[in-house]
Amino acid sequence: EEEEEEEEEETPTSPETRAGQWNTEEDADAAPVVSRFQPRRTPGPQMDLMSNHSPSELFLLFFAADTVKTMCDNTNRYAAKNQANGKKYKWAELDTEELYRFFGLLIYMSLVQLPSVQDYWRQNHFLSVPTPAKVMTRDRFRTIMWNLHPSNPEEDVKNDKKKGTPGYDKLSRLRPVYDDILNACQAYYQPKRELAVDERMVPTKAKTGMTQYMKDKPTKWGIKLFVLAESSSGYTVSFSLYTGKTHTASEHGLSYDMVMKLIQPSYLGTGYHIYMDNFYTSPTLFKDLASKMFGACGTYRESMKGCPKGRPNALTKKSGRGSVRWIREGPVVFVKWMDTREVSVCSTIHPAFSGETVQRKVKNEVKRWIVKDIPCPTPVMAYNKYMGGVDLSDQLIQYYSAQRKTYRWYKTVLMHLVDIATANAYILHQELCKAKGVKPMTHKDFSVEMASQLCSVDMAGVPRRKAAEHIPVSISAQQNARNGRLQCRHCLQVNKVRKDTQWKCEGCDVPLCLLIDRNCFAQWHK
Repeated sequence: EEEEEEEEEETPTSPETRAGQWNTEEDADAAPVVSRFQPRRTPGPQMDLMSNHSPSELFLLFFAADTVKTMCDNTNRYAAKNQANGKKYKWAELDTEELYRFFGLLIYMSLVQLPSVQDYWRQNHFLSVPTPAKVMTRDRFRTIMWNLHPSNPEEDVKNDKKKGTPGYDKLSRLRPVYDDILNACQAYYQPKRELAVDERMVPTKAKTGMTQYMKDKPTKWGIKLFVLAESSSGYTVSFSLYTGKTHTASEHGLSYDMVMKLIQPSYLGTGYHIYMDNFYTSPTLFKDLASKMFGACGTYRESMKGCPKGRPNALTKKSGRGSVRWIREGPVVFVKWMDTREVSVCSTIHPAFSGETVQRKVKNEVKRWIVKDIPCPTPVMAYNKYMGGVDLSDQLIQYYSAQRKTYRWYKTVLMHLVDIATANAYILHQELCKAKGVKPMTHKDFSVEMASQLCSVDMAGVPRRKAAEHIPVSISAQQNARNGRLQCRHCLQVNKVRKDTQWKCEGCDVPLCLLIDRNCFAQWHK
């Protein structure tokens, strides 16, 4: 008991706070002890900063070859299953290169928007565009879209039998790709100190237990995605798909669980500042985050358990614009500020008021509008500055979104994962250019180049030749040449002699000697 009394005496609070009254901006609030910023890695891209990375290479960090190979195998299985069930369409085995071209076309369609998918393959028409037909046929694009399936159909059948039990995985049809992309988001970038938590709606009206209706969102129908994003850039650090009510009751509620799930010291480190709105904010969450050495700041609802209410000296409707009230309870400071309406913010990072002001238009004594500096609490200033991380990410995604209408919810979410990958790839490009001191591409130019590279079409719209392997092949078997021989390129350019050879490289299409005493093939490829 004596130790507890000593701890209470050391807490930097004013007598009014201990008495449970609201303080004003004239009362001093001691700055809280903030945990030292200790990230797991140096903030920024986790790759060679001086190397050149093309847009498609940055995209492939998130949709790696192994991930895409798994999708191809499962899509082929799903197509075979559909054909066995009587579906009438031609199907050829899908490989990774073709699936990358499919993703490239999705990004191309976000840049060149036409009313329907069929319009991209129209010939001799006012809406005709040349590129899609050079990448793949219309029917091939449609059959890939119909059969696109991230998970193994046999595993889906086993999982569906568990429906209604705790062992049922609602994300099984998306799980292989979902986990890989989530891990890639965390692996290739270490965020800076300020992070924001918010939800995002993936638009769909598919009849699934995960579909939500939110009247206050621009996208009212969809699947809810909880997102952790870097405040300054909008990089999506982590995300979690809301799958509906669980079989086990939550001790602190959904909002508490989601923040704790997104904020993991194992990959982040400690000392991060997390900003959130009143859906997530609670004194319990803020205190638990403080115990894990994370700072937090967010708006709060007065009805929330543990928040001060009914205290003396509170704000009223007659309080002047710029009036400030605050109460500190342990590590949490609760602040109320009168703007056009009352604003309530709490924080474990900031003091209540540090003398900041904002400009507002107000009427003077003669009823004329003037610009006036009014006091603004420190947590409110920080919240306005750093809360927009997820909104910034949404903005980047909405500029060029790969979303297409589909009846399958998992395809809708898969295309949103493509959007996350493209937005994160562009942010990585910006950060890499900043490290090298060069000007980054615009978002549009980056997306155009990425789509071009994924589609294997150059910027002039000419399909690139597929690269063959570097293996020696006989010239006489490939073309008609005099005596089946051509001049060795290595001998001519390097040794300055003219030597004929009957071998060439299949990948380079270059004639090269292949003899025991003159292996120009090996020397050329060094």
